[in-house]
Amino acid sequence: MSMQMPKPTRFHKKLLDLVGTWTGDEVMHPMPWDPQGGKAKGSYKVRAALDGFGVIQDYVQKRGGKQSYVGHGVLGYDAQANCYLWHWSDSMGGVPNQVSKGTWTGKTLVFVASCEQGHSRYTYVFKKKDVLEFSIEMSQDGQDWAPFMNGTYTRKSAK
Repeated sequence: MSMQMPKPTRFHKKLLDLVGTWTGDEVMHPMPWDPQGGKAKGSYKVRAALDGFGVIQDYVQKRGGKQSYVGHGVLGYDAQANCYLWHWSDSMGGVPNQVSKGTWTGKTLVFVASCEQGHSRYTYVFKKKDVLEFSIEMSQDGQDWAPFMNGTYTRKSAK
C-alpha cells in the first residue's frame, strides 16, 4: 500500500496572493539606530515554492539610490498550529532564532514575533488588486506599539 503525497490546502494556496514583483515607496520612522528616519524604495520578488506549500521572498530596500537593506523570507502554513509561519533572514542580523507566527483575516495577514529585544508586528493589507500595504511595528512590552516602517507596493508582474 502506498501513501498519497500531501497536497497544499486552501491555507497554503492563500499565500499565492503574495506572488509577483512588488515595488513601492516606504517611510522609515525614527529609531535609535536611524534617528532621522526617511524615505526609501522597496522591492519584493515573491515566488511560489515547495510544490505549493510556501512562497519565497527576496527583498531589497534602497535609500538615497543605494542599497541599504536586503532580506529573504520563507512563508508557509502549519496546519497543526493553525497559523502561518514566516522565517526571515536579513542584512541586520543574519538568521533569526525564532519564527514569526501569523493569522490571515479577510484581506489582512499579520505576523508577530518576540525576542530578547522586544516584540515585532508585521502587517500585510491587500488594499485592492495589485496594491499591498506593509507595516512593521515594534514594542518593548507587547502592549504599546510604535511604527518602525510602512510602505505601499504595486505588483508589476503577477503569478
